[in-house]
Amino acid sequence: MNLPSADFKVDPKLAEDTIEINRLHFCRVLLMNDSNYPWLILVPQIKNIRELHELPPECFKGVFSEITFISKEMEKLFKPDKLNVAALGNQVSQLHIHIIARFKNDAAWPLPVWGANPIKKYGEDELKTLISEIQANLFSK
Repeated sequence: MNLPSADFKVDPKLAEDTIEINRLHFCRVLLMNDSNYPWLILVPQIKNIRELHELPPECFKGVFSEITFISKEMEKLFKPDKLNVAALGNQVSQLHIHIIARFKNDAAWPLPVWGANPIKKYGEDELKTLISEIQANLFSK
């Protein structure tokens, strides 16, 4: 199986709420446009996949390797109290994995981030700085 799928597209709702910041071999890396939390989303570049168990066997290990890589690098970069890693898909059925750096003093702690607070979009300068920091720390190795 060649990745990405030739006609793969990120779900429109995900595309609306995020900024694509990189592409790994198996996943696209999106930044959630919510400055309440450092929050990346990995989207396996395979069409018509909704659940983790639907990943083709030849992709499963690669996707989990990328989840592990991003998780470890987010821990180094943001030094969170906890990382939340989840594949929910209640609003967007396309398989995507949330990796959210959580802090005991964040806006939703200790509750889940979903629906806890209104989304606070990044300002233009703040977004540029954060993307540069993520690119330099996660993807320049």
